[in-house]
Amino acid sequence: MNSQKSILSLAKSTILAESDAIANLANLLTDDFAKVVELIYNSKGRVIVTGIGKSAIIANKIVATFNSTGTPAVFMHAADAIHGDLGLILEDDVVICISKSGNTPEIKVLLPLIKNANNNIIAITGKPDSFLGQQSDLVLNTYVEKEACPNNLAPTTSTTAQLVMGDALAVCLLELRGFSSNDFAKYHPGGALGKRLYLRVNDLSSQNQKPQVQLDTTLKEVIVEISEKMLGVTAVLDGKKLVGIITDGDLRRMLYKSSDLNGIVAKDIMSANPKTIQANAMAVDAMEVMENYGISQLLVEQNGIYEGVVHLHDLVKEGII
Repeated sequence: MNSQKSILSLAKSTILAESDAIANLANLLTDDFAKVVELIYNSKGRVIVTGIGKSAIIANKIVATFNSTGTPAVFMHAADAIHGDLGLILEDDVVICISKSGNTPEIKVLLPLIKNANNNIIAITGKPDSFLGQQSDLVLNTYVEKEACPNNLAPTTSTTAQLVMGDALAVCLLELRGFSSNDFAKYHPGGALGKRLYLRVNDLSSQNQKPQVQLDTTLKEVIVEISEKMLGVTAVLDGKKLVGIITDGDLRRMLYKSSDLNGIVAKDIMSANPKTIQANAMAVDAMEVMENYGISQLLVEQNGIYEGVVHLHDLVKEGII
């Protein structure tokens, strides 16, 4: 028990130490931050993000965030850059260099080479007076008093600060570009987040069969229709007009209550005024309706015409839920 308490205490102190350091970043912001955002926004090139060690891992994450929010970016490892990858940097590119100390050997070799090509250099460093800070055009200060590591050695708080600074840049650029939810969907077409933003009900219901019966359809035919279409439900139509729904549950309740099944037809079993959704509605809206009413299927309509069924399983399959 004492061991568990000790572990929890250390975890809490780590989280609090990092959260305090992150909060202090707001106090370290200068006009350089706004200038960096404007520089990247107005650039005709890409953002090249580089670093060494753990900073290189953070650089990769910042690149991923930039790319997914409308700012073209490329990762370049600082060590590889001085062994051939420097050719990644094109004329109009802006270079962000990440280093806690700003004095690593690779950085000292790399920076003069970038400066010779006249690319703008942005430093993200915990030491603005370092070699990196002095050689850069603009500096973003990510100073932290100490690492969360008890030995003050393992990059923990410092890398978190770098990551947060990158997020702040990405969010500001996103806002300047007017990057919308539709843009996000365009950049994330295969992911669950993107699907929430572009997948429509008809994209799902059109893949299903279209169970339907008429008001006077016999009980046997209703059961066959529900069984064959495998959606646990059928729409009930009066001609072409949608007037009701019959679910597996409706059948079970009817069989439980009725001893004489002769002459029973669809209109005797159905629930009138079924919950429906428009075919061009977003799939995520269908999910919300199902959650609100505690149901697993929705009948789909378009311009008053019955179009099919969207099922909870369709939403699960696509990762909407």
